[in-house]
Amino acid sequence: MSNSTATPQLPGPVSNPDGEHKLQSGAISAAGSVVMAVAGSAPAYSIAATTAALIAAAGLASPAALLWCGIPMVGIAVAFAYLGKAEVNAGAAYSWVGRALHPALGFLCGWALVISATIFMVAGSLPAGSMTLALFSPENANNVPLSTGIGAIWFLVMVVCVMLGATLTARAQWIMSSIEVVILVVFALVAIIKAATGAHAGPSFSWDWFGFGHFQGTGGFVAAALIAAFYYWGWDVSANLNEETENGHKNSGLGGIIGVVIVFLLFEVFTIGINVMLPAADIEANSGNVLGALGEVIWPGIGGKILIVAVMLSTIATLETTLIQVTRSLFAMGRDKTLPAAFGKSHAKWRTPAFATVVVACVSLVLFIGSNFIGSIGDILSAAISSIGLQIAFYYCLAALAVVVAYRKLIFKSWKNFIFIGLWPGVGAIFMGWIFVVSIPTLGGVVVAIGLGTLALGLIPMAYYWRKGSSYFTRRPLNVS
Repeated sequence: MSNSTATPQLPGPVSNPDGEHKLQSGAISAAGSVVMAVAGSAPAYSIAATTAALIAAAGLASPAALLWCGIPMVGIAVAFAYLGKAEVNAGAAYSWVGRALHPALGFLCGWALVISATIFMVAGSLPAGSMTLALFSPENANNVPLSTGIGAIWFLVMVVCVMLGATLTARAQWIMSSIEVVILVVFALVAIIKAATGAHAGPSFSWDWFGFGHFQGTGGFVAAALIAAFYYWGWDVSANLNEETENGHKNSGLGGIIGVVIVFLLFEVFTIGINVMLPAADIEANSGNVLGALGEVIWPGIGGKILIVAVMLSTIATLETTLIQVTRSLFAMGRDKTLPAAFGKSHAKWRTPAFATVVVACVSLVLFIGSNFIGSIGDILSAAISSIGLQIAFYYCLAALAVVVAYRKLIFKSWKNFIFIGLWPGVGAIFMGWIFVVSIPTLGGVVVAIGLGTLALGLIPMAYYWRKGSSYFTRRPLNVS
């Protein structure tokens, strides 16, 4: 095999961008792209809100679930990096899949991201409120109406940040994510030291936890992997920001890869720490914020409060990155006229998708307030995590497959191409596709209805705008040479 690696040139956006279709270029640095990717995965929030569900599904195999989901996830991040080299487009997977595989699949990728992000903003705003209360008024931390009100305020603050431009958004992320990650790293080191000295209430750590022996059969692994996918989800916000990133062809993809690796390490350390430091009863009793319980064990008296700060910042930060993902996806779809053209217009001064941001904010607030009537915070999070997991698996699978198809003539040109363009993303596509198909029969009716029903709703606008003649739906084969 030779060492040649050519870069295929994918077509640009369907419409020729004019002043109404431009975002703020160069607003995100290379380092900022990494920060965005880490913030998008929301390490503190994911650990606090999801670890109890993961341990309930996998027990001592929870580190294995994160590992065996993390390996293909890195392959998918590599796929995003190579696709981003070929085309800078705020729609990311929506655009790449549409051109590499089929416009219908591309549209559904974009729709899946829009729906999953909207569901998450509803589910994520509640913890933002409850963590704030846990910090300042612990006795009201599980008060859903009060959590809703405070969460709505935080959400609106992030809406304003996203509306006012990518530069302000990046600065806010630097502040929130830096504090969050520093806190997590410090507590991770202390947890490792305490566990090594025998100061723990749970079982002693074993390397067997990274194998398959502790899973309850294939069904147990699938359930755990679907939850693990939710842990990682969000790093691809760096791809949606590629039009606003310095040297977006390179830096957006690299930021995503580095971001996945960072959050993988954090997830593993804290999942092991929770298994070792906390008894099973405490994990179950603190399912909404197991990280706070871990903090109290690591540093009695103040540790829980400090980690609550990390969770609060993480939740608020990921609300912002999720808003970015959904608004940039809608912007690309509006620009291509696969949704109302108003979505594809940017604010004349701030160069942000103003119309898309306002619409998403209004819809999310209505759904968020309505979620008061669903049940407790834990019930809402549990249903949301599983339904979002289905949609994540769907569009990550197609994006990873897209790079294999787009670069198919170059895969066997070198060993590097074979591993990073063919094998690794291909494994990621197969893994996510398998998780998507196999998990459906194991989920409850409500979760499947939310996960697949909202995805199927995308067929309606797709059919309408296809019939209306959007040029996005005209097949344009990739020019790979």
